[in-house]
Amino acid sequence: MHTVVLGTSGATAEDVLAVARGDARVALSEDALAAVAASRAVIDDLAARPDPVYGVSTGFGALAVRHISPGLRARLQRNIVRSHAAGMGPHVEREVVRALMFLRLKTLASGHTGVRPVVVETMAALLNAGITPVVHEYGSLGCSGDLAPLSHCALTLMGEGDAEGPDGTVVPAADLLAAHGIAPVELREKEGLALLNGTDGMLGMLVMACADLARLYTCADITAALSLEALLGTDKVLAPELHAIRPHPGQAVAAANMRKILAGSGLTGHHQDDAPRVQDAYSIRCAPQVAGAGRDTLDHARLVADRELAAAVDNPVVLSDGRVESNGNFHGAPVAYVLDFLAVAAADLGSIAERRTDRLLDKNRSHGLPAFLADDPGVDSGLMIAQYTQAALVSEMKRLAAPASVDSIPSSAMQEDHVSMGWSAARKLRTAVDDLARILAVELYAAARAVELRDGARLSPATRAVVAAAREAGVAGPGGDRFLAPDLERAYAFVRSGALITAAETVTGPLA
Repeated sequence: MHTVVLGTSGATAEDVLAVARGDARVALSEDALAAVAASRAVIDDLAARPDPVYGVSTGFGALAVRHISPGLRARLQRNIVRSHAAGMGPHVEREVVRALMFLRLKTLASGHTGVRPVVVETMAALLNAGITPVVHEYGSLGCSGDLAPLSHCALTLMGEGDAEGPDGTVVPAADLLAAHGIAPVELREKEGLALLNGTDGMLGMLVMACADLARLYTCADITAALSLEALLGTDKVLAPELHAIRPHPGQAVAAANMRKILAGSGLTGHHQDDAPRVQDAYSIRCAPQVAGAGRDTLDHARLVADRELAAAVDNPVVLSDGRVESNGNFHGAPVAYVLDFLAVAAADLGSIAERRTDRLLDKNRSHGLPAFLADDPGVDSGLMIAQYTQAALVSEMKRLAAPASVDSIPSSAMQEDHVSMGWSAARKLRTAVDDLARILAVELYAAARAVELRDGARLSPATRAVVAAAREAGVAGPGGDRFLAPDLERAYAFVRSGALITAAETVTGPLA
């Protein structure tokens, strides 16, 4: 099994995906363990002094004014985890929790948090054992870190609360730890706080959303190309010299992908009606511009994610010169903004895909295709209601595009008086990504049906390969007497899994 080795310099997006989705093992480098031990020595020295130090010998947040005596400090660290583990609502997905734990471990391994080596070693052991804390949907304001979600993870580290085992069964965490020979950690000075103060949940969801959206943008180029071909549109608008004079890199990539799909088509630019078009509708002609803008947004989001993956997010932090300083690096604004930005871009991509689908189904605008792509319009409703479903998803995506990061709600007796709401931005983006995959699945289904109603001998080789692979995967063939829901779900799986891209690349070679 693949092993991800964590050092002191952070992690990569590929590391996060390997651990969260691929169940990769996690190991700690010798340098990381040495840095952790060195920073712990600083904390132990401060803990022995009479002067209060935030997070080491004081309370937290609005209660930071109280000096805590040595005899109460272990209780203090235990209590902050118990009291902050106040999440509510449905359980968060396993991959999100694994990303959350791995990213908190990444910061702990940096040597800037002051925890003992046993803390990082035990967290790695939980990941490697496939033990996943139960984390709830609600509880993070995205400032002071994802406090409640991280607290539920820390609770498992202490052998308390509930967790999911490798088989997916939720049982008491103490039982799971015992079954895997993992000793619960008794937290000491600074450690409870260090386990909670991070942007790890929102960052993990950002990394996974970026990976998913990269694949979906390629899928959107493929479905847009199929729709263009089915509607007898012109591929002249995809010429590289046109995109070179407006040099947005994502736009050029989208146009190049569409050109590859349409290469060899005998249908593009031909019309089957008496009113030839001078120009195609915007949803066809401007497909590279919209998908390209989304790609450029995605590149910016990846830049932010990479910076955060290299960061050590905690408060206070142990600096390399031995100082322990408070800071505001736990504020989730940098991550929250791009999470919201991605939701906007994804909603627009879904919107333009739905407009192409509607055009395929309208006999007044589809240039010779039957109404709703039905076998026998009237007796057969064709894909009329599939487009309704697609429109409902677009409407939801527009609501989800309303930014969470412009909101703030004060907490902790006005000590934490401005928060990022980054966790909320991440949660709604996950829904938006899934909605986008379903919208593209409906376009694929409609476009595949439409091109089959054209002259099959004149289709591009890539289009023929995509349609053949879709049919082999159980995405419906022609016919009016069909129960559509299973077909659409298979189309969704075909898109979400990346099988659509694989099918096209058998002809085109790698698509960007």
